[in-house]
Amino acid sequence: MRISHLTSIIACFIMLVFFINPSNAISVTNASTIHVWEIQEITLNAEQSYDNYYTDVTCWVELTGPDFAKRIYGFWDGENRFVVRLVATAPGTWQWTSSSNQPDDGGLNGHSGSFTAIAWSEAELQANPNRHGFIRATSNGHALQYADGTPFFLVGDTWLAGTTWRLPYRGVAGSEDYVPAPGIGFEDAVMYRKGQGFNSVSMIACFPNWEADCNPSTYADANGIFLRNAWEKFDYYVADGKLTAKNMRDEYGNKPFHMSKEHADVADFDDIIPAYFQSLDKKMAYLSDQGFVPLLETVRRDICPSWKAYFDFNESYARYVQYLISRYGACNFIFSGIHLDWIPKEYSLTADEFNEALTYHLKKYGPLPFGQPYTTLINNSTLIQFGHSDHCPWLTMQSVGNKPRDHSVAVKLDSIFNLTPPYPAINFEPYYTGWNHEINMPNGERPPANSDRDIYFSRAQMYGSVLSGGLSGHVHGTSAYDITTTGEPDGMRNYIWDALKFRSANYMQHLAAFILSEGERYQNLQPGAHDIHPQKAPGSPERGLDGWSYMMRTADKTLALLYFENKAVLPKLSGFEPKTSYSFQWYNPQTGEWHEPISLTSDKKGILTVPSLPENANSTMTDWAAKIKQVD
Repeated sequence: MRISHLTSIIACFIMLVFFINPSNAISVTNASTIHVWEIQEITLNAEQSYDNYYTDVTCWVELTGPDFAKRIYGFWDGENRFVVRLVATAPGTWQWTSSSNQPDDGGLNGHSGSFTAIAWSEAELQANPNRHGFIRATSNGHALQYADGTPFFLVGDTWLAGTTWRLPYRGVAGSEDYVPAPGIGFEDAVMYRKGQGFNSVSMIACFPNWEADCNPSTYADANGIFLRNAWEKFDYYVADGKLTAKNMRDEYGNKPFHMSKEHADVADFDDIIPAYFQSLDKKMAYLSDQGFVPLLETVRRDICPSWKAYFDFNESYARYVQYLISRYGACNFIFSGIHLDWIPKEYSLTADEFNEALTYHLKKYGPLPFGQPYTTLINNSTLIQFGHSDHCPWLTMQSVGNKPRDHSVAVKLDSIFNLTPPYPAINFEPYYTGWNHEINMPNGERPPANSDRDIYFSRAQMYGSVLSGGLSGHVHGTSAYDITTTGEPDGMRNYIWDALKFRSANYMQHLAAFILSEGERYQNLQPGAHDIHPQKAPGSPERGLDGWSYMMRTADKTLALLYFENKAVLPKLSGFEPKTSYSFQWYNPQTGEWHEPISLTSDKKGILTVPSLPENANSTMTDWAAKIKQVD
């Protein structure tokens, strides 16, 4: 057995070796000193043989340290090898002891070890924000922060198929001056987005039943069980003029599960292939090294009808969920229990069925041991589909998204903000630039890809979502969420190297700069749209993204952030302190430019009148943001 400290899950941390004698007793030959929040990897080699290592063996270590005592589960990594990944959450001495559900296996049980964790230096913290610790909810429950209290505002992009060969990991560091082009690799894309201020990407861990084969992208088996509702592989037609599905293997051709021997074209969800996830290890490690906090999702909902029809769904799905948590739970990430972008009767289980399975997992394995947010990408809102708190005890972060992509998002986020207890919230699937699809058409409008109107819609959802209560951050998206790449003709979705260059991504860094302009004070903002008069311009459609105004303000009324959509009416603002001096400052969401502050004084009722737009405002400007601060 050995314990190793990896700098990148697989290859980047310093090796720390423990030796075992033939009787499996451990003798520590060197003192182990590591940093907090660095992954430690304990490898256990089973002495006995098992018919199915994935289903038959559950192993873990009991980890204790300063203010910490929890069970950390391991995962099967091929052959007879089991791995437990863990981190030290505070400086001090840490100890662990191994156990399993196979009490007679000397390779898995009764081993122990210890190590000492030390803090990072200030310079080391500056080099990688993940060294501040794993993200979690702020004390008021409405936003996110690192473990040491440093604010974390998520600036994400949507790479749902980024786990597959479509963005291949090459093992070569990305260049800071890389420009997306055909042949793009995973590291290239990460560095390009990092240069634009991004700190997260959203990815689905695997797509088990998807394959470019002789079957349509959406089809059912002879029993009427739908096996997939996959993204189409354009220009690859099968019977009846239908397109087949995209290939979703890893860079080496591995699938995540072996295929079932009993059910045609169905993955055997009780027979996992570790090699596929070893490829994903490298990508998760690279993201961590670059300071990213990814959203990692289990599977897309269309995989699950066959999973439930042919397997013990609660047990099998819980095992897979735990496999991902065991494998990546020592990473700084947000975990999504299911990609529930749509809930059609044929191509998905219901929200209640997923809730049952995820609650079953929680009861059997417990919560994420290191406290990262647990959420779900959703078709409208997690509150609508799952409820809150005791109704879905596994959920610790609420979300909105996908349908519809219009003003109704603001209403859903406002409802989430007022929940008790409060949870962080975010819009995971807003308007996607360049995507030619009916659900991506505010008020029925479909602008040309990367046009001014197209990127305006994206920008409107950025600011509108955050300033309706989504203080966790925002996830940007484009038509290339599926990573359309080499060998696939352009269809409804653009090539990834083209979509990465859409101008909408440039505005995400300006959003973050705006929200963080007063440091962590944004975390205390509260919805204030009811104090905007008028909040909606006459005739502005709820199903569109024009004419609305947004405001969030601190309870002490000393700070407010505002956003005005295209065609919004400059309003009066109530609810401020009466007869009080304020500074009003316009912000250009296209350039990140602040204009000169304007002095305002509220009247005896606490009403402020929004001033005229800057005289030097660009005539092409359609939307504006602003900040109001009380003057001491």
